[in-house]
Amino acid sequence: MSHRRSPIGTPRDTRIGALVVATLAVIALFAATAAPASAQLRGTQRQGTIAPIPIAIVDFTGADAKLATDVSNVISNDLARSGLFEPLDHASFLERVVDVNAAPRFPDWRAIRAQALVVGRVVQSGDGRVTAEFRLWDVTTGKQLAGQRFSTGSVNWRRVGHIIADQVYERLTGEKGYFDTRVVFIDETGPKDKRIKRLAIMDQDGANIRLLSQGRELVLTPRFSPNNQQITFMSYQGDQPHVYLMDLESGQRQVVGEFPGMTFAPRFSPDGQRIIMSLQSGGSSSIFEMDLRTRQTRRLTSSDAIDTGPCYAPDGSQIVFESDREGTQQLFVMNADGSGARRISFGEGRYSTPVWSPRGDYIAFTKQFSGRFLIGVMRPDGSGERILSEGYHNEGPTWAPNGRVLMFFREQRGAGAGPRIYSVDITGYNEQVVTTPSFASDPAWSPLLN
Repeated sequence: MSHRRSPIGTPRDTRIGALVVATLAVIALFAATAAPASAQLRGTQRQGTIAPIPIAIVDFTGADAKLATDVSNVISNDLARSGLFEPLDHASFLERVVDVNAAPRFPDWRAIRAQALVVGRVVQSGDGRVTAEFRLWDVTTGKQLAGQRFSTGSVNWRRVGHIIADQVYERLTGEKGYFDTRVVFIDETGPKDKRIKRLAIMDQDGANIRLLSQGRELVLTPRFSPNNQQITFMSYQGDQPHVYLMDLESGQRQVVGEFPGMTFAPRFSPDGQRIIMSLQSGGSSSIFEMDLRTRQTRRLTSSDAIDTGPCYAPDGSQIVFESDREGTQQLFVMNADGSGARRISFGEGRYSTPVWSPRGDYIAFTKQFSGRFLIGVMRPDGSGERILSEGYHNEGPTWAPNGRVLMFFREQRGAGAGPRIYSVDITGYNEQVVTTPSFASDPAWSPLLN
């Protein structure tokens, strides 16, 4: 039996070793063809709520039973948090799966209303590596939908679970998953009037938190580059703001520039070659673009207004930003060269922090209205505005790479309270807290790691 092996691209990070996938020759190759419509088990929406897909995820087998179970739990938790799947209670299972190579007893799984079944095995070798394989079955038809084998260093076992969850998600919904990703954010500790803010990074589910700075200076608004290897952020040393690039593998940082009065963090262009930001001068601010190769800047807006919060469209052709040029804080879209600015928000209240979806179909924003802070989305032409979440102080939406889930942070009331990170899907019916040991704010979602 021969295996076709291909490397999965990983970010150059000291936590992430080489991750290799080998396709099992005896099973249907998931990547070979797109899923036919008949093989996708879609959840249904009834009266504003999602009816998730019932799925059975058995405890994986293996000599290290705890490790095997932990991997399958990562898969189950990822799919459950998406709101599109309902992992079934293990106590209801009628069949005990001991051989992942044997066909399941499908009537037993249909009897507990499972529509899909995930089985797998995890083996830990003497050289410190972990090998995991899985199979995804359509219980209704009795057909195998996907199956692969992964090998990685034992420190990366959670990534295996995330990657399997991504493949199950994609095969059953027809859309890319978002579980094998990371989030960079601001870790906040200490009393409210003396809060220590440090750069931090974590898996999208809140695990594997790692600090990237030690709190000796104020850090704000981190953002991922498109290649996952760098972040950009603002840092204040005294009253002087600096824009930094940080390499996530080495931890090395470099100053992009010193911009007195900068009012908003820079964001990368889709190709990673430029950053866009707003610079303040007097009572106004304008949007500038910097070429990271030449360090040359180009001014894109020029008025007496406050233009800030710029974000590129995923194809780089347009830029959304916020401005008070028409009297109140609203959202505008302009061409990438600064021409053709046009207002897109016309609802009541003030709009800010616009972020373009990776799919290009929506722009997320923060809205202040009647003392409330709302997280919402609208189409790039301003139509179809929908509010997804509201709270005491919601702010800073960021998109998952598949454009179907948002994270944001919410400040809690009270002297001893602080911000927490939340996620919500674009239906607005699946809001969840992302648990972190300290207060956390200003999340920024990475692209898929693989």
